[in-house]
Amino acid sequence: MSIFSSFGVNASGMTAQRYRMDIISQNVANANTTRTEDGGPYRRKVVRFTEKTTNPTEFGTIFRKSRGMDVGDGVKVSGVYEDHKEDMKLVYDPSHPDADEYGYVTYPNVNIVTEMTNMIDSTRAYEANATAFTASKTMAMKGLDIGRSS
Repeated sequence: MSIFSSFGVNASGMTAQRYRMDIISQNVANANTTRTEDGGPYRRKVVRFTEKTTNPTEFGTIFRKSRGMDVGDGVKVSGVYEDHKEDMKLVYDPSHPDADEYGYVTYPNVNIVTEMTNMIDSTRAYEANATAFTASKTMAMKGLDIGRSS
């Protein structure tokens, strides 16, 4: 891996984490939304990442991967999915306009504590990528300085 490809790896990580933070903030903003455009309550969204490779079918990539030497080209967002693992919350509130015939309101499956934990995790990952980017930039600058002084 060259010093310049590390810039791309770190930048892709920062971009992916920034997008993840956008989705987390959307979840927090809709934590009490009982009616969306579709008619039902908001459902929590989850971002999924995958490895970004330039050409996964290239012989050199397959060979390095088989030997456990593949480094990859960063990360990319493979999709945003609705969370169907967590159950929606049922709250008894017969005066609510979205209450069913039994007086229960279906609230989103957004847990604020989980979302804030995920936001902290995403922030730390972004900071780690920014620090690695700065370190790579410093190394490249030192290399240029050494080349100039020779």
